[in-house]
Amino acid sequence: MVRQDAFRVANPIVAGDCPRVDTAVTGACEHGAMTSPAELERAQLEPEELGAEDKPWVTVVWNDPVNLMSYVTYVFQKIFGYSRDHATKLMLDVHHKGRAVVSSGSKEKVEGDVAKLHAAGLWATMQKDS
Repeated sequence: MVRQDAFRVANPIVAGDCPRVDTAVTGACEHGAMTSPAELERAQLEPEELGAEDKPWVTVVWNDPVNLMSYVTYVFQKIFGYSRDHATKLMLDVHHKGRAVVSSGSKEKVEGDVAKLHAAGLWATMQKDS
């Protein structure tokens, strides 16, 4: 088996330069460049799977009958570093609309944000951004 990095030195076209994968079996594109296993897997995904994979996650805070509006504003400032004005706007969205998206990012980051909000006593969930 030829090492991929050795192949790259011999071939000026490297993985990722190829516009399409020729065959999933060989892992070579039309120019002969090798593709990584991740690129092969991605090339075989259906279009709707690609879109879902690329969408970031969001943290949603829900209205609750327990916490004061001033406390929710304070939590948004402390956890996310938002200005008082921005934190107040988000708090008012929670109060009037019943929910607000307060952060977004990778699944791991959003999981951490939800955990911090739970520790502060707020009702929060995570979901894929639509």
